[in-house]
Amino acid sequence: MSHSDEQSAPTPARPRRRNRPNVTRERIVRAAYDEFAESGYDGARIDRIVDRAEISKNLLYHHFTGKEELFVRVMEIVYQEMRQNHQDLELVDLDPREAMARLVSHTFKHFVESPHAVSLMNSENLHRAAHIRKSKLIRNMYNPLLENITLILRKGQAAGFFRDNVDPIELYISISGLGYFFLSNQYTLGTIFNRKLTTAQGIRARHDHIVEMVLAYLHQKGPLPKVEMERGTARRRPRPAAPD
Repeated sequence: MSHSDEQSAPTPARPRRRNRPNVTRERIVRAAYDEFAESGYDGARIDRIVDRAEISKNLLYHHFTGKEELFVRVMEIVYQEMRQNHQDLELVDLDPREAMARLVSHTFKHFVESPHAVSLMNSENLHRAAHIRKSKLIRNMYNPLLENITLILRKGQAAGFFRDNVDPIELYISISGLGYFFLSNQYTLGTIFNRKLTTAQGIRARHDHIVEMVLAYLHQKGPLPKVEMERGTARRRPRPAAPD
């Protein structure tokens, strides 16, 4: 090869680097996710998030206005991951009984495999959803889920498998609550009943129980007894007397 050929040879293109600001934001959010999961919203500290992300505080405030905006972003990720694991779009073409069983299974499995999500949702419930209410994403994530649950219910009702008059929102709250409550209260319930709830066997038993309970409700054909919730029967701790 001649000297002129060497000079004219094209320079290999450098691999493209990811957008640096996006990489930094992701690093901050990952650090914030861990901090909020461990300490809750109230206990989390910007200084610890900065240390986890190995960045300066000025750089964090360049990308986020503060702790609240970071927490909203973390909660958006929590709900995005949950919605991905529902896999409801893939279920609508299945037999409606199998589709509903799989939805229950996917929902419980997500809570089991995402203990940080349970902790973060506990923290947000203490604040009465004050932060996720500010998200423009979270509420819209659940519209497709309700549409797909409604579609599965209608298919099951048309085939004679499911009972009529099932509210898809109430159904999903029950599906979610049956798994979430079990895991978020595992320590208090385990102490009260002297049972280790989250062994491999305990998780399998709870999974099967939830699936069976939801399907049994949907398959119910006969009339059920109506029981009204009585008022004024809950025993409350007496309030301390006002000082003189």
